[in-house]
Amino acid sequence: MLRGLEGWHIVIILGIVVLLFGSRKLPDAARSMGQSLRIFKSEMKAAAKDDAPAAVTAQSAAPAAPQAVEASVVSPPAPVTDAAPIHQAAEQR
Repeated sequence: MLRGLEGWHIVIILGIVVLLFGSRKLPDAARSMGQSLRIFKSEMKAAAKDDAPAAVTAQSAAPAAPQAVEASVVSPPAPVTDAAPIHQAAEQR
């Protein structure tokens, strides 16, 4: 598309752009475009920083190796055979 353009073609196109938009509006438009690009760039860097700690945290959360656990056998509590003491304690209150 741009292969047939020569230097003087670009000069004519730039002249038409200056005539259409005016010389005062072009620096403002360029400044606005540059500011928008800076904001976009900073947001992309912030997004990259937000993603990086999540990946590091996920990797550090995985245990390196299983550790031995000491355990002892505990006998279950004795079953309650007579429920009368519970009822008597409730009636006394």
